[in-house]
Amino acid sequence: MSHPSDIEIARAAKKRPIREIGAELGIPEAALVPYGHDKAKVSADFIEGLSKRPMGRLVLVTAINPTPAGEGKTTTTVGLGDGLRRLGHKAAICIREASLGPCFGMKGGAAGGGRAQVVPMEDMNLHFTGDFHAITAAHNLLAAMIDNHIHWGNELGLDQRRITWRRAMDMNDRALRDLVCGLGGLANGVPRETGFDITVASEVMAILCLATDLDDLQRRLGDIIIGYTGEKVPVTARALKADGAMTVLLKEALQPNLVQTLEHTPAFVHGGPFANIAHGCNSVMATTTALRLADFVVTEAGFGADLGAEKFMNIKCRKAGLSPAAVVVVATIRALKMNGGLGKDALGAEDVAAVERGCANLGRHIENMKSFGVPVLVAINRFSGDRKAEMEAVEAFVRAQGSEAFACTHWAEGGAGTSALAARVAEVAAADRTGFVPLYPDAMGLFEKIETIAKRIYRAEGVTADKKIRDQLHAWEEAGHGHLPICMAKTQYSFSTDPALRGAPEGHYVPVREVRLAAGAGFIVVICGEIMTMPGLPRRPAAETIGLNAEGQIEGLF
Repeated sequence: MSHPSDIEIARAAKKRPIREIGAELGIPEAALVPYGHDKAKVSADFIEGLSKRPMGRLVLVTAINPTPAGEGKTTTTVGLGDGLRRLGHKAAICIREASLGPCFGMKGGAAGGGRAQVVPMEDMNLHFTGDFHAITAAHNLLAAMIDNHIHWGNELGLDQRRITWRRAMDMNDRALRDLVCGLGGLANGVPRETGFDITVASEVMAILCLATDLDDLQRRLGDIIIGYTGEKVPVTARALKADGAMTVLLKEALQPNLVQTLEHTPAFVHGGPFANIAHGCNSVMATTTALRLADFVVTEAGFGADLGAEKFMNIKCRKAGLSPAAVVVVATIRALKMNGGLGKDALGAEDVAAVERGCANLGRHIENMKSFGVPVLVAINRFSGDRKAEMEAVEAFVRAQGSEAFACTHWAEGGAGTSALAARVAEVAAADRTGFVPLYPDAMGLFEKIETIAKRIYRAEGVTADKKIRDQLHAWEEAGHGHLPICMAKTQYSFSTDPALRGAPEGHYVPVREVRLAAGAGFIVVICGEIMTMPGLPRRPAAETIGLNAEGQIEGLF
């Protein structure tokens, strides 16, 4: 008997009116800006009035390095939130919005799965409340104003060879990575090189996710460095007088979105930077709002713990003054087998030895998360074909690491499938712990910060970078940006920069190809290896199987 698909489960959901979901957290109907009956934005005025409230406990869900076998991090985030609510806790979930790029590329959706989903699933994976469109528009407004400024005389003296602001769109389109604009004569502007990044890699996305209110948003937008003069003096969006109009475009987008899970747990879905090429966390406004309304807030950080969780700790928590109470690392038996060297076609047979080899990847993530001074638990996202001996091997390994593992069946059973994990998370998170500390201090040099991440999180032997890159980092330190944290842009599939190198490699080097200053967001982007800030579509994109059926319903979203 075949199981219903995620979209079939989501379509059959009996959703509660969004005003009832808000009421569960104490949000009055007047503070909700409805987008239909099942989703709404929480008004900025209401959020401002919460500033004096104490915060609840923050639980981060992260994972081992992703594999084609699947890990289920978002599904576990949803299942854990539902599990905490089933135990009688006032709980909320905070996740990111989905990008159209991977939706039509490989992933097909980002709202959880099975009986552990956030709904409305179709809306969340497509246009939702229009936040990504607003971010794209604000980004490209700035790009248009740059070229317009040059066209009308270049009063600020921008060096066209030193313009760093590119364009953005929320789609995977490799043909737009590098291009020349302004062709076609004087009326069409001045020819120069540029290119596109996907919207989730835009600094505007990062700014929206790190801003605390509208004033902070406009200040950060104004601080964006769009390029340099011939004398290498930075030129900002504020100098172009673009920050006000960009803020206007983002006014509604800054307000967090409220929806619900299949079990009616309140869920804030807001912002969506990728974790491999950006900082990988939902918005600070959504997280802090949830923390002031709920006793437990379960959030996720993208991809494996070496990327999303590292950035959650070193960028988001540092910037927002947050301190996670517990970390849950998600793994599956199938993914551990792949990290143990098996191919995707060999995952069905029992192979305890492969599981044990793959546990090296899990162990490194546990060790890394513990180094931040936060208690770590493991969720084994259980598949129906997992064998008892394989499960016991993982549980024994985790015990040897000084942690605890819990088999979870939330995909099939919803919150009931995480009851043991939820009870232990609540117990651990409620304990009075103040041990959280970021990986490196603000005062550390920029290149030393990069080396610290590479050596302590990736277990690299060292970092390789041209003199030009080292000189650029030094110049930014001289200009007063040396206190900024680092946002590593690296493959998600490995601790190394080689996506084929699974498990727990050591002795490798991290090659730094490029560095970008995100002065508005407040971090340095370090691009490593072959990672691209504009992905491409696969040979058989998910878009080929997405469409409307005879009843006008969307089919093909996972």
